[in-house]
Amino acid sequence: MNILEILNKNTIKDCGDLLVAVCHNASVHAGWWHDLTTGALKPVTQELVGDKLMLCVTELAEAKEGHRKDAMDSHLPNRSAIEVELADCVIRICDLAGRLELDLGGAIAEKLDYNSKRSDHTIAARMAPGGKKT
Repeated sequence: MNILEILNKNTIKDCGDLLVAVCHNASVHAGWWHDLTTGALKPVTQELVGDKLMLCVTELAEAKEGHRKDAMDSHLPNRSAIEVELADCVIRICDLAGRLELDLGGAIAEKLDYNSKRSDHTIAARMAPGGKKT
């Protein structure tokens, strides 16, 4: 039995919603969405969203480098660098989803369900010529 058979979509959605709320609220509290001079909430612009998305890419690049070096994190020395940088990426993604008022938890639940039923995601299909290998 796989995890999707154990948990229902609402449980997955609720977990995602909680993570989005916690990450976004922490970011708002730290002032990351406000103009430091005026204290005003920054408007959501294409540039702002693009910058936030590129910060996610940066975290992934740092995760790759940490994994390549088999390094431990410099701030959380009991954690591997890849582990912490992936956490940073998830935090940034959840923060952005919160600011954009996206239903990330619902989208994750639906996407996991969809992927679990895809014929091209079976082991046999992946082993076939031209199948997805990674």
